[in-house]
Amino acid sequence: MSSFARTDTSLVGRWWWTVDRWTLAALAAIIGIGAVLMLAASPAVAHRIGLDNFHFVKRQLMLMPFAIGTMIVVSLAPPKVIRRIAVIGFLICLVAMPMTLMYPEIKGARRWLSLPGMSLQPSEFLKPCFAVVAAWMFSEQRKNNGFPGYLIAAALYGLVVVMLMAQPDLGMTVVVSVIWFAEFFLAGLPMMFVALGALMAPLGIVAAYFLFPHVASRIDRFLDPASGDSYQVERGLEAFSNGGLWGRGPGEGTIKSMIPDAHADFIFAVAGEEFGLITCLIIVSLFGFIVTRGFSRLLQETNLFILLAGTGLLVQFGLQAIINMASSLHLMPTKGMTLPFISYGGSSLLALGLGMGMLLGLTRRRFGGPQL
Repeated sequence: MSSFARTDTSLVGRWWWTVDRWTLAALAAIIGIGAVLMLAASPAVAHRIGLDNFHFVKRQLMLMPFAIGTMIVVSLAPPKVIRRIAVIGFLICLVAMPMTLMYPEIKGARRWLSLPGMSLQPSEFLKPCFAVVAAWMFSEQRKNNGFPGYLIAAALYGLVVVMLMAQPDLGMTVVVSVIWFAEFFLAGLPMMFVALGALMAPLGIVAAYFLFPHVASRIDRFLDPASGDSYQVERGLEAFSNGGLWGRGPGEGTIKSMIPDAHADFIFAVAGEEFGLITCLIIVSLFGFIVTRGFSRLLQETNLFILLAGTGLLVQFGLQAIINMASSLHLMPTKGMTLPFISYGGSSLLALGLGMGMLLGLTRRRFGGPQL
């Protein structure tokens, strides 16, 4: 890549000199760390449930090139094409999500479609696509006051929330809600509605507590671990304690043999035990760098659509990482949400490739005006 001259006018050459290479490098570092942690955490889980030791490793590494390829290909596209990809993806998700309700429950929810050779979670792809589509609606109203962009965005948000709660998936609903409110706020949400949203958020959590038993159980266990099964959380905290500053060494951890979701929801705990606090801080720093770097690029952006869409994608990426790591550290109730590019999960991996590809494409330097 470094051999490309600045005068290279090929598609890849233009991409290399306009894409944010620092964000690209940070994403590559996270993907590399994810591959190492998958090798460390998943064999013990696979062995415990009677699968080939490298079952999860092979499945994750098989999908990794597709996720990276999606990220690169989408980042080559101009904003107009990225917007079209998001619209098509969003419409497909709206069709696919109701179909999940026809499948049996898995861990108390219906979020997956059974396809030959894999299970697909449409809501994972919904997040980045919805962020871009909502940003488009908000920006269109600002450009043309006669266009009901706010109303359309609100209707789409309501539809998405209804579909997610039917599964049910409170965590995904919270992420989508934060994305939507963040974009609406930047688009010019009146302060009266900001205050109303701040009031409705805790009321929504209270309603979910009384309407969904699994939500009540997780909140109760968070507030009082003795009130229910807190086995995974306790073992996760034990893993961080065992790891100390530098960790016990690759493959030397023992907690991963006891935690059912060591390769997924609690892979950060495996990192803490085997590689220590320093590695955990490096992981946190990489996520923080990507988010802050992305916002620093967007601060120089004059196109409202790009500003809003980029903000939504960054909020999704950063919030998902925070939820996963905070759950592992018992800073919030547990939630089955992957650590981006690190936890096991095919749908999450591919959807993150799509979302980060959109972000890289939107934050590319454009000379001579936005390519819309």
